Amino acid sequence: MADVRIPLRWSDMDAQGHVNNARVADYLQEARVHLFRDSGLLEHGVVVAGQQVQFKKAIDYSETPLDVELGVTRLGGARVEVGYVLRQGGVVVADARTMLTAFDFDEQRPTRLTPGMREHLEQQRVEMEPFTTLTAPALEGRGTATLHHPRWTDLDRYAHVNNVLVFEYLQQARIEVSPQWDPLMARTGSGESKYLWLVVRQDVDYVAQIDHGFEPLTVHTAPVKLGRTSITTAAEITAPDGTLAARGRTIVVCAGLDGKPVELPNRAKLEPLVVG
Repeated sequence: MADVRIPLRWSDMDAQGHVNNARVADYLQEARVHLFRDSGLLEHGVVVAGQQVQFKKAIDYSETPLDVELGVTRLGGARVEVGYVLRQGGVVVADARTMLTAFDFDEQRPTRLTPGMREHLEQQRVEMEPFTTLTAPALEGRGTATLHHPRWTDLDRYAHVNNVLVFEYLQQARIEVSPQWDPLMARTGSGESKYLWLVVRQDVDYVAQIDHGFEPLTVHTAPVKLGRTSITTAAEITAPDGTLAARGRTIVVCAGLDGKPVELPNRAKLEPLVVG
């Protein structure tokens, strides 16, 4: 298992005083680039097909780097799955899986891993328990719509929106629509915020590449399941031409200002909005 240390930045913090959950996807990518170094995969071309992240504990700002252990958990003809365990001060703060596909950007199609890539990746094999599947119905235009403009700085070396930014688009949509569902869902430092809304799981399926453009993306977001203390939401990102670009599924836990989970205060308002 490889071990990569990721320095934190003050700008990684959010209004709740800890590292924003969307930044964890950036840490995964940074660690993964180190894992793939000398494999030839980055130069050949690779796209992220899906991600699963479980947030175990808030990450505090520290001058001590975050410790990320990672390795290849599955290896197919064209696909690679990478597993991660993130620790701060020896405590597990998150674990994750990323599914990637070797990709020919000139031909715009997946390609098989070369023998050299496979040899390198085989040396990085590790055993990790698979995640449970987080399912949600297709929204197909249902839910609350918001508009989001990609920035030029959102692009990566392959000239499309970097996979990490999809976490940010989904987060921004969720932050904008939640208070529309109920003002009690306003986030810390805004509106009538009386609770903490903590992301404990985030899954993303990348369906199509997102290009930079001057027309906004549309994100539809809806609650799909209510637990005693949690809300599961689904979201779909579509390009200006209507092409589905990504799907997201998020579990958010309601907590008091002391960080302890509490029963949902707004179930009656949310139940009519649930998409089944």
